[in-house]
Amino acid sequence: MNVSTKPERTRLSAENWEVAALQLIAEQGVGALAVEALARQLGVTKGSFYWHFRTREALLNAALERWEQYGEREVINEIEQITDPRKRLPELFRRVAHELQPHRVYAALLKALDHPQVVPVMARVSQRRMEFLTTAYREAGLAPPQALNRARLTYAAYVGFLQLNFTLGLPRINHEEFEAYVEHMIATLIPA
Repeated sequence: MNVSTKPERTRLSAENWEVAALQLIAEQGVGALAVEALARQLGVTKGSFYWHFRTREALLNAALERWEQYGEREVINEIEQITDPRKRLPELFRRVAHELQPHRVYAALLKALDHPQVVPVMARVSQRRMEFLTTAYREAGLAPPQALNRARLTYAAYVGFLQLNFTLGLPRINHEEFEAYVEHMIATLIPA
């Protein structure tokens, strides 16, 4: 019996590559996405990449789609299950506030709004989020014009917070300060 001393190679899935790509984007931005860097990070050869993707752009598209769908599947769908519209918004705020990795990806994508693959994704995500927020505010009792304005204000506060913390690099707030900020946002932006 011949026993090989070589370690068994693990074939990575497309999902492994997409998740690693999103991690790299979150840490270093869209421009840092490179097949060689990811292969090194994952401990495989570039050949493994080509089992799943033809080009870096194909990987970027798949990674962006994965990030985009996460927001739809994991966050919005779960929040929509809450039957009381006045409980939906606070739960949305609390849930979204504690999703660090998606925030870091979003902040990196905000820096890449001149990239042709990023622009349509960010436009779709922003449109869906605005529609969701507007609907949530209407269901919570605001008239349509007020619901739209409150949705704009809420989304602007979210994007602004990301810009302040991830792009401009303001000093990080501690856990207690952050929790107090989230509760302040809820008290300020959700109708009584």
